[in-house]
Order: sequence, then C-alpha cells, then structure tokens
Amino acid sequence: MYSKHSHHQHPRHPGCRGSEEFARSRGFGYGRGRGGPRARRGDVRAAVLALLTERPMHGYEMIKEIEERSGGAWTPSAGSIYPTLQMLEDEGLIRGEEADGKRRFTITDKGREEQPGRGHVAPWDAVRAGASAGHLQLRDSVGKLFAAVRQVGQAADEEQQQQVRELLDETRRKVYAILAEAPEQD
Repeated sequence: MYSKHSHHQHPRHPGCRGSEEFARSRGFGYGRGRGGPRARRGDVRAAVLALLTERPMHGYEMIKEIEERSGGAWTPSAGSIYPTLQMLEDEGLIRGEEADGKRRFTITDKGREEQPGRGHVAPWDAVRAGASAGHLQLRDSVGKLFAAVRQVGQAADEEQQQQVRELLDETRRKVYAILAEAPEQD
C-alpha cells in the first residue's frame, strides 16, 4: 500500500504517483465526502439554496441528499458544504438554528428571491448529466468490490484473506495493463 507521501510512479504512467492519486485523477474519490466530478462553488451554493426551498436541513442531510439526487455522481465534501452554509448565512439568504444538538438551516425570503424560475436545471442534475454512464457504472462496481473485501476482512480466515489479497494484486496489475494499452488522452 502506498503512503500518503508516496512518490512511486508506474513505469508506463509517469504522471501516476501512487494508486490514490491515480484514482483521483480519473474521478474516483477516496474518503468521505469525495467522489465523482467535482462541482464548482457556485453549484454548491445553488444546490444548498434549492434543497432549503423544499425543507429545513442540516449540513450532513444536504450532502446525502445531493449524493442521492445526483445518482452518486456528486458527493460534496463537508469542506465545501459548511463554508457555503456560513457564507449564505452571512448574506442573509439562510438562517441556522440549533435543534437537538445539530444546526438546522432554513431559507429566508431573501434566499427564495435568489432562486431561478421554472425550467432551470437543478445543480445535481447538471452534475449527473456531465458524468458518463460508464463512469457511474465503474464507481458502482468499485463500491461493490469494497463491500465484498470488507466482508472478507471481517469473516474470512487467514487462508481466505491471502487468496483475496492475491486476487486483488493480480486484478490491480491487469487494470494497469489495460491502461497501458489505451491510447494517451490529452
């Protein structure tokens, strides 16, 4: 496994510095709050306001709702949602109130006035439209693989775990071989 500061470069992919960086460069996120195409700050702002026109929510609810509505193509990070919420609150477009230990946000009348009219494409729909079906299917397959490997880690004996490690290593090599065969893209 490569460390966070790994400078390993695949011989046929000189720009590749470790599997995590490679995956990110191809649109696959690691860690909570990442994944799929990144949305611009304006898109986060529009998404927050659009969600709050429907009902009050807290930040985590918004993250999950955007992920669900975009079909998994966009999962904004807490690092993009919470600063946007603060900015919108400072502008008087939303109001935050503590409730049950969570800060729940509500859109204000001023915030409703900023909403585009009918026929406007919702921010999560725009992101979903920009993500290829193949990319989303590949992400789904990776998610299913992670779930299976997690089960191996919890339930398999040492011999089974070794078999799965060997299979994963072989699969990783085959993935790199496929990439090595593909023509370079600009």
